[in-house]
Amino acid sequence: MTFSILARDPETGAIGGAAATGSLCVGGWVLRGDPLSGISASQGASPSTFWGDDVLNKMRGGLNAEQAVQQIVSSDTGREYRQLSALDPTGAAAAFTGAENQDVKGSRVFSDGIVAGNMLGGNAVLPAMEAAFSAASGRFESRLLQALAGARDAGGDFRGLLSAALLVLHPKRPPLTLRVDFHPDDPIGALDQLFHRATTGDYADWAQQVPVLADKERILS
Repeated sequence: MTFSILARDPETGAIGGAAATGSLCVGGWVLRGDPLSGISASQGASPSTFWGDDVLNKMRGGLNAEQAVQQIVSSDTGREYRQLSALDPTGAAAAFTGAENQDVKGSRVFSDGIVAGNMLGGNAVLPAMEAAFSAASGRFESRLLQALAGARDAGGDFRGLLSAALLVLHPKRPPLTLRVDFHPDDPIGALDQLFHRATTGDYADWAQQVPVLADKERILS
C-alpha cells in the first residue's frame, strides 16, 4: 500500500527516505533510521514496525543490508504479507517483497539507493521514482521529494494518496523528520510545502543550535 525511496548522499554522508501511501500516517508506520546503522522502510499488506527497527539493529551490529534483510525476513512466518527495504551506511541496499502483497509490487536497487512499493498504479512507478531522483538537482532532501512526485505522476498508489513522509539524517544537521499524516488532495505537495517551511526562516535558524552527530554539545552561539 506504499511506495518509498531510501538513499545516501555520497557528497555529504546524509542518508534519507521518503514514502507515500493511500492510507494514513505513512511516516509513523514505514520509515526508520539511525545515522550509524542506516535507514529502512517496512511496508506491505500487514507491515511490521519491528522489521524496520530490527533491520537497523542488525546493520549496526555489522551486517550489510542484504544480510540484515535476509535474517529479519527468514524468522517471520508472516513475511509473505510484508515488504522491507534497507540501506546501510555505505549505500548498499536490499529488499524483500512478500508474495501476498498486492500487485504491482517490487523493488529496484540503484547506486546509493533503492525504491520499493506495492499496490502500485503500474509497472512504470518504480522506474519513474528512480529516474526522478537521479535526474533531480539541489538539496538531497529536495531530490527525495522529487522522487515521490515522479512516482505519483507515474501512477503512484492505485487507490490515490492520503499521506507522505520524509526522514533525513545528516552528520552536521539536526534530524529532519516531516510527516503529512492526512491530506485528501495532495499529501506530497503538502509535504514539499512543509519542507520549505522547516528549512527556512526562524525555524531553520533555531535549528542551528541543536546538537548533531558531528557536534553533540552544540548550543546557540
